[in-house]
Amino acid sequence: MDIATLIPQFGGVLQTLAAFVVALSIIVAIHEYGHYIVGRWSGIKADVFSLGFGPVLFSRVDKHGTKWQFALLPLGGYVKFRGDADAASAQSDEEAIRTMSTEERRATMAGAPLWARTATVAAGPVFNFIFAILIFFAVFMMRGDIREPLTVGELTAMPTTQELREGDVLLSVDGQDVPDFEDAEAFESFVDNLSVANDLDYRVLREGDEVTVTAPYPYPAIVSGLAPQSAAFDVGLKVGDVVVNVEGQEIVSFNQMKEIVESSEGRPLLTKVWRDGEVLDFALAARSVDVPNSEGGFDTHWRIGVSGGIFFEPARGTPSAIDAFLGGVAQTWRIISGSVSAVWHIATGQISTCNLSGPIGIAETSGQMASLGATDFIWFVAVLSAAVGFLNLFPIPVLDGGHLVFYAYEAVFRRPPHEKVVQIAMSIGLVLILSLMVFSLTQDLTCP
Repeated sequence: MDIATLIPQFGGVLQTLAAFVVALSIIVAIHEYGHYIVGRWSGIKADVFSLGFGPVLFSRVDKHGTKWQFALLPLGGYVKFRGDADAASAQSDEEAIRTMSTEERRATMAGAPLWARTATVAAGPVFNFIFAILIFFAVFMMRGDIREPLTVGELTAMPTTQELREGDVLLSVDGQDVPDFEDAEAFESFVDNLSVANDLDYRVLREGDEVTVTAPYPYPAIVSGLAPQSAAFDVGLKVGDVVVNVEGQEIVSFNQMKEIVESSEGRPLLTKVWRDGEVLDFALAARSVDVPNSEGGFDTHWRIGVSGGIFFEPARGTPSAIDAFLGGVAQTWRIISGSVSAVWHIATGQISTCNLSGPIGIAETSGQMASLGATDFIWFVAVLSAAVGFLNLFPIPVLDGGHLVFYAYEAVFRRPPHEKVVQIAMSIGLVLILSLMVFSLTQDLTCP
C-alpha cells in the first residue's frame, strides 16, 4: 500500500482528535470553573483544579492555596474541594475533617451550609448555559440583522444568468413586490407564488435608479450549510455547491430537490452538482432523520444533510445588544428543551436510539464542524456546552443533578441522607453512567 494515500486520512484523524480535545477542554474548563469560583465565593476552598486526568504535566499553586494543573489525559477535569475524599465530592474525608477547627471545617464542602453546597454544585451547569448564551450573543452581534428592505450583500457564483450587484435593493421579483424579510408568513407566500424558473425579472433600486435585471430563482438548490455526519458531508459536497439535476430531472428550486430526496426512502440518487464552473457527479443516499416538530415531538424524514437559502447573502446591520442577548437565551433554551424532548422520545421508543451520540460521534462532529470554519466550530462548542450543562442536571448520583437531589432531601427533612444510602446510590449512579457510555459507544459503531 502506498503510504502517501494514508496521509490525508491520518491528517483527518488528527484534526478530529484535536478538535474534540479543544472542544471538550473548553467546556470542561467552563463547567469546573463554575464550581470553583462559586465555591470560593461561598467560602469553600478548593485544593485542586485539574484539566485532564492521570499524571500531572504542569501545575502551580495560587495565593488561595489551590493547585492548578494540566494532566496527561485530556478527557475531562475536576475540582477537588477541601475535605473531599475524591474528585467527585461523593464522599468526605471524615478522618481529616474530625481534626479540623470549626473555621477550617466551614471551608470544606461537607462543613459548608446547605445553600453554599447547593450553589457550588449548581454553578457548573449554570456556567455552561451562560457560556453558550454568550457565544450565541457574540455570533448574533457579528452576523447582524438582515437589513430592510431586502438588500443584496455578498453574491454567490451561480450556473445561470445573474445580473444583480452588491447594494441592490429588491423591489419586486417576477412582478411581485418584495415584502419585509422579517415577516415570515408574507415572505413565504411571496416565494410560493414565484415562477420556478432559472431566469426571473428583478426590479431593483440601484444607486437611486430603478432598473430591471435578470437573476435566478431566489431559493435555488444551493448548499448554504452542511450537517456533520450526513450523506452530503460524507460524499464531499461543499458550501456553495448548486444541485442542478437529480435522477435526470432538472432542478431549479431547493424544494424540488427536497421533494425528490424525501420520496427516495434512502435509495442512491444520481446527482449533478455545479461547482465553480464544473459539473460533478455524486451518488447521494438520504438517511432517515428524526426532526423536531412544532408540537414538541419528532417526525421522521429522509435527509441528505444540506440546508438552503437565498443565492446571495443579504446585507446586514448591527443588531441591538438586547436583541442579540435574547436571541442567545432563546437559542440555548431551544437546545435544552430539544434535548429533553429527544431523551423522552428515545426512552419511550418513539424515535431511534441512533439519535444518541457517544464519544466517537461527538469527536467526528467536532472534526467536521472545525473543517467548516471557525464560526461553525465555535457555534458547535456552544451547542455542546448547553447539552453538557443539561446532561449534568440529570438526577443521577455522581452527576451534579444527583448531588442536588441529596441536598433537596436535606432541605426537606433537615438532615442529609444516611451515608450508606448515599454510597449505594453513588454506586448505582456510576453503573448507570458507565452503561450509558457503553450504550452510546455501541450506537456510534452500529448506527449508519
